[in-house]
Parts: sequence; structure tokens; C-alpha cells
Amino acid sequence: MMATGDRELEVKFFLADLPGLEARLQAAGASLGQPSVHEINLRFDTPDGALGRAYQVLRLRQDRDARLTYKGPGQMQGGARLRQEIEFTVSDFAAARRFLEALGYQVVLMYEKRRTTYHLGNVEVTLDVMPFGDFAEIEGPSPQDIREAAYNLGLDWEQRIVGSYTDLFEQARRSLGFTFRDLSFENFASLQVDPKIWGVLPADAV
Repeated sequence: MMATGDRELEVKFFLADLPGLEARLQAAGASLGQPSVHEINLRFDTPDGALGRAYQVLRLRQDRDARLTYKGPGQMQGGARLRQEIEFTVSDFAAARRFLEALGYQVVLMYEKRRTTYHLGNVEVTLDVMPFGDFAEIEGPSPQDIREAAYNLGLDWEQRIVGSYTDLFEQARRSLGFTFRDLSFENFASLQVDPKIWGVLPADAV
């Protein structure tokens, strides 16, 4: 996560060739911020789904650290998605989960990914292996910075995705009739998702 105050400005791209994009990042002089790490994310809500209805996110994440995150409703800015984001490290993932549950929140979704982080100029580029495909996420201080980075990396701006991974999962679940709750590698082990259900093509396709 970039240090841009309590805000997040980003876009995502579906990839056909994640290793190819990583090679282009390295050739462009990007610095490795974090090698590939496995993430477990727990999304919480009230029993009546009040946070979801208000387009708010309460998330507990475990990778090399444990972090608690709040995200506010999103809005478009220059073709990217801007959200308020407040995130901080907690010392104990299990205790943080018990804390949230004691306050009446409950886990409504678990999702996982493998994420590699690069820094290229003033943007952060993450390479995400999701259960339903490979993605790049570009976050930066302005839409212009993000768009320029996408162009320099050979990504088609018109194929950008502004929704979250959980948004994409919900769309796939509705379109394909999934009955399972969690966005896990196990649940998608024998499944393939065509990005056309999200209205996009691979952004790195030549």
C-alpha cells in the first residue's frame, strides 16, 4: 500500500501473461518492494449487511504482517477509482478477529491471493495471482500517473477494471451460478473464468 494519506487511487487489469509483465517491469527499472507472498483476507460485516449496503469495507488481512483496513465508498477520478482507505498493522491476527467478532461483526467472505509488489517511479504495481485469474493493480497519486504507467507497461487503458476483487467475484458468482462463499484457490481449482463476463479482455494482449 502506498503512503498517500487516507486515500487509495487505483485501477486493475486482467492479464494473459503475468511473467511477461513482470519482465517489462524489471526492464523499466522497477524496484521489487515485496516478493510473492500469500494473503488471507477476511471481510467483515454486520449481521444485517449494513457495511456492504453502504459500500464500506472492513477487512482483516494476513500476509507477512496482519493489517486491519477500512475502505469507504468509491468514486471515479480520471478513469481510476478513488476511495478513502485507513489501514494499520495489528500485532495478532487471531486476536484482531476475535475483537471484531466481539463487537458484533462477522466474516462474510474469505479471499486469498499471491501478491508481488513493485515500485515504478511514483506508482506501485502489484502482480496478483487470484483464484480466478492473474491481474495487475496500479496505484498512484493521480490518474495521469497511473495511466502513463499503464501505457509504458503495454497495458490497454480501455481494458482497465475499477471494481474490487470481491466485486469481480460477486459478478462471477451471479453469472456462473457459484454456490460457494469464499474466493479461494481450492474452490477454483477446477474452474476457469472468462474475463468477458467482466466486460474486458486481457489488457496485455498484443
